[in-house]
Amino acid sequence: MTGEIRKKIDFAFLNAGHFFDHFLILIFATVAMVIATDREVVISGVSNEWNMSYAQLIPFSIAGFIAFGLCSLPAAWIADRWSRPGMIAVFFIGMGTATIISAFSTSPLQLGVGICLIGVFGAIYHPVGIAMVVQGRKKTGIPIAMNGVFGNLGVAAAPLATLLVVEHWGWRVAFLLPGILCVLTGLAYLAFLKASQNQLNSNDTAVSERNDDNILKLERGILIRIFSIIFFTAAIGSFIFQSTTFALPKIFDERLTGLATSGKEVGWWAFMVFSIASVAQLIVGYLVDRHAVRWVFAIVAFCQMIFSIVLANLTGVPALLFCIAFMLVVFGQIPINDVLIGRIARSEWRSRAYSFRYIISFAVMATTVPAISVLHGNWGFYALFAIMAILAGLIFCAVLFLPAIGLSAGGKQGS
Repeated sequence: MTGEIRKKIDFAFLNAGHFFDHFLILIFATVAMVIATDREVVISGVSNEWNMSYAQLIPFSIAGFIAFGLCSLPAAWIADRWSRPGMIAVFFIGMGTATIISAFSTSPLQLGVGICLIGVFGAIYHPVGIAMVVQGRKKTGIPIAMNGVFGNLGVAAAPLATLLVVEHWGWRVAFLLPGILCVLTGLAYLAFLKASQNQLNSNDTAVSERNDDNILKLERGILIRIFSIIFFTAAIGSFIFQSTTFALPKIFDERLTGLATSGKEVGWWAFMVFSIASVAQLIVGYLVDRHAVRWVFAIVAFCQMIFSIVLANLTGVPALLFCIAFMLVVFGQIPINDVLIGRIARSEWRSRAYSFRYIISFAVMATTVPAISVLHGNWGFYALFAIMAILAGLIFCAVLFLPAIGLSAGGKQGS
């Protein structure tokens, strides 16, 4: 197997991993809407077996999202000392197995434990997988964006696939089938590693990452400022991203009056919105490889703020159209922070830099679940959109403090 073919197959597995990472962690978001006592749409054959509302159910996923963040640092540490490909294999098999275990839950607490295990193994992907995507590349915007599209397709497919399976076989099978597919993908990845003679007990980053000449050489003060902005905007952006991806099925359940009258229709609308929005990563990836990151980032954040304000009171077709626009800029922000880290972090500690970014991001993500529960239970989604508008405004202000350098591929200067 030639090196070029091996690289393409490896990239395909990394893309599949990003898909599963977002898909599996979001199954419960739709299941909670399905089995809640206060759902609006009709879903045949589904009972409210635990007699709990949406606001009462979603806190059982909190531990999973906390683990999704906290476990990323030890995952990166192990990957840097053992093997990044090896950790990706552990991710596939571990996350798939945890999802299968969740399918056999007989109480909300048991399901919460299963989701926690999904979060533990799901934490591996972002610090390890993204580091593998950028290693050895000069222009990182498009590869990160392409990989991000697969993650977004996982977000898009989760509500649709879950609702389709639920209507035919029940919510437990909605955990079981994708879990099995994830494990099988992991076994295929192990076979690929063996065929390509990749030793799991050795880390080949010294061979594969020879492009540290592409890393921008910056003064310590500027480096600290950039990392501070990266972590701050990643934290706030994660709240907005998680709030929308987690709550969108329920938002559509309530607001698509006349457009969504069944669970299947809610799933199709969510899939359509997320799929269209995933294109934004390719657009932004292209732009940050050619233009100053500061201005691309600022435009994205400003649009988030405006669309959040507009969405606060919309229903029906206008709500659907502005949800598409809003999710375009929410998804568009995702590759920007990863591109920045890839251009200023040296290869030997890049996984740990990504892990710190994702610890912060997923720690904030964990707060979105109880926040949605409280906000929706007391004020509905109006309050959530108002808070997201304020947070997007903070991102816009922070981005303006990025240094006046291009931070584009090859370290070109610009403003």
